[in-house]
Amino acid sequence: MVKNPYKPYPVKIDEIIVETDDRNLRTFHFKFLNPEDEAAFQYLPGQFAEISVPGQGEIPIGIASSPTEKGYLKFTVNKAGKVTTYLHNMKPGDIIGVRGPLGNWYPWDKLEGSNVVIIGGGFAFTTLRSSIVYMLDPANRPKFGNITVIYGARNPGLLLYKEELFDWERRDDIVMHITVDATNDPNWKYNVGFVPAITKEKAPSSENAYAIVCGPPIMIKFTLPVLRELGFAPDRIITSLEMRMKCGIGMCGRCNIGTEYVCKDGPVFTFEQLSHLPNEY
Repeated sequence: MVKNPYKPYPVKIDEIIVETDDRNLRTFHFKFLNPEDEAAFQYLPGQFAEISVPGQGEIPIGIASSPTEKGYLKFTVNKAGKVTTYLHNMKPGDIIGVRGPLGNWYPWDKLEGSNVVIIGGGFAFTTLRSSIVYMLDPANRPKFGNITVIYGARNPGLLLYKEELFDWERRDDIVMHITVDATNDPNWKYNVGFVPAITKEKAPSSENAYAIVCGPPIMIKFTLPVLRELGFAPDRIITSLEMRMKCGIGMCGRCNIGTEYVCKDGPVFTFEQLSHLPNEY
């Protein structure tokens, strides 16, 4: 029987974590109600899913968990509208739906054997978190060269996954550059500066390296030229777009850029691919 692409899998909210000081970003752990649904939900870092709340609607959200983390799915949700506000008021044990996985993923087959630079900003760090956990898994770590992460937020209280960030910083198989735009915290011991500037200062050599960039459009706009200056070829700069996505399967036509649908042909594109599309992203 052909699977209905609009039918979500039922999941239970297992855990809710408040990520940021303003309490607008919360991470939800979902557990599948049916083991066969969990087995069918095979994904790779970079993909997204539609979270559906009965009676409220559904929203596309990048998957923050890694496929190496078994037993649950993880999404970080910004309270910004009807569905997300309702979801923020739900409790562990409540039942919702997850439809997916959807879209393409970061090109892991091409990245193997190369150094990888992860550059992220603010709330858009979710699929990058999935990527880092995926690469650091003992079964995958030997497949990749040096891993460097540059991640920033407006202030320390808006950084996601703080405990993991500081755990990764203590490891010797990943280089972390954490930054904030500004802070009054006298105990802040990390970088202060915008992500593009920190990238220019801290990013490693572009030799045998790929850069994955995900963040606010303004951050991406000013980071891409920096990477080009550093010698990253357009086909080695990878980004993820999440603009205007609705149905998630290329049917509603809301998210097209030229001939490409962000939800179906993306959300992952190389800078080279984007250079051939209208500048509508």
